[in-house]
Amino acid sequence: MMKKIGLGLGAVLGLSLMAVAALTVESSSRRAGDFGKVAEEMSAAASGLWKSLTPEQQSKCHFEFKDEERLNWHFIPRERKGLPIKEMTPDQRKLAMALLATGLSAKGLEKATTIMSLEQVLFEMEGPNGKMKRDPELYYFSIFGTPDAKATWGWRVEGHHVSVNLTIAGGKAIAATPAFFGSNPGEVKNGPRKGVRVLGNDEEMGRSLVKSLNDEQKAAAVYTKEAPKELILVPKTKVMMLEPAGIAWGKLSADQQKALWTLVEEYANRLRGELASQDLDKADKAGKDKISFAWAGGLERGEPHYYRVQGPTFVIEYDNVQNGANHVHSVWHDPSSNFGEDILKAHHEAEHNK
Repeated sequence: MMKKIGLGLGAVLGLSLMAVAALTVESSSRRAGDFGKVAEEMSAAASGLWKSLTPEQQSKCHFEFKDEERLNWHFIPRERKGLPIKEMTPDQRKLAMALLATGLSAKGLEKATTIMSLEQVLFEMEGPNGKMKRDPELYYFSIFGTPDAKATWGWRVEGHHVSVNLTIAGGKAIAATPAFFGSNPGEVKNGPRKGVRVLGNDEEMGRSLVKSLNDEQKAAAVYTKEAPKELILVPKTKVMMLEPAGIAWGKLSADQQKALWTLVEEYANRLRGELASQDLDKADKAGKDKISFAWAGGLERGEPHYYRVQGPTFVIEYDNVQNGANHVHSVWHDPSSNFGEDILKAHHEAEHNK
């Protein structure tokens, strides 16, 4: 289970987590469909950040909407384009995190900022001469196009183990995939933050489900005893359902079906209420009977493992195979709407037919 911690982002990002999380509280209960209001909030937050930037900072932060950089996503610690937190003033950092808060739920924001803070844990574990550059301020903010409540534009927040991608089409439709969260270490084993396990729910819900299966069900769900070394659909932009699908929804008991849907909700609810409801409503309308669950690897904690949950409108992948199964990757894709492919097409057709 996810452990509550006093993160103190003032020390990490020059910002109070509670202050930013408060921005998401009102939206968390809204249903899908109120995207005009969401677009207004996102454009206002992005414009506020933009106006605070110097011309040099703006040149790093801004890209044309059609720039290929919008699709250039990954979760590894690599060189990135965009404006990093490291180059922002304290006030600019608050505005940047306020933008992130318009896309995530309070719970999702806590997960994202905790993941960012784990870079300091890695730095302390590996030392200054480690192979990778570990820095909780190397998370990059990018704006694609011109933020406006009725415009088509996008934004991204990305760094090691976080990739949040938002696409707004004409201020009327919003897509929020691919959405990636990871955690290294999966659980902090030593030091003052010992016990922090930011994606613990994702792991334990999946394990609890697979261990609840009887022998016949496991034969369908567990397709190999060796977990893949990495997620299969990362860093792809266009994705499809994976094979083998695993055990079908209809082969699960009522309690197991409830547990599987709760796992899907755990991923969807990383996003603010309207966006989470949109994804869950799409999955429900496409048919829960078309959802499947597959597992690979060991069943016990500490053994490398992988699972996926998928239906016509989403693919979830999770793995924990590196560093003695203490290094988590997880992602939510929408096969038809990664980077807003479907909403951009619909918006273009609507404008063309006017």
